[in-house]
Amino acid sequence: MKREEIVKFLGNEYPLDEWKNITLFDDIEDAFVGVAERFGMGPVATYDYDKCIEIYMEDGMTFEEAVEHFGFNVIGLWAGDKTPVFVRFVEEE
Repeated sequence: MKREEIVKFLGNEYPLDEWKNITLFDDIEDAFVGVAERFGMGPVATYDYDKCIEIYMEDGMTFEEAVEHFGFNVIGLWAGDKTPVFVRFVEEE
């Protein structure tokens, strides 16, 4: 999903004051899966953890480099209450 599509989705689903400060990442847009919400906090962008790793590997990183980069530079980023969350989906057996 491209940034314009993400912004359109957010604009259709949430009032401007709820989503205008949501932190979005440009380099992993295709891993965006939606928005997470919980009691007492506004919406935050939600990304597919494994898809993020795949994106970095497609950009030329090894698996280990992708995991290290992602862990340090993306998951390790704190952007306040609007910091995105990353979901690891359960694979069905």
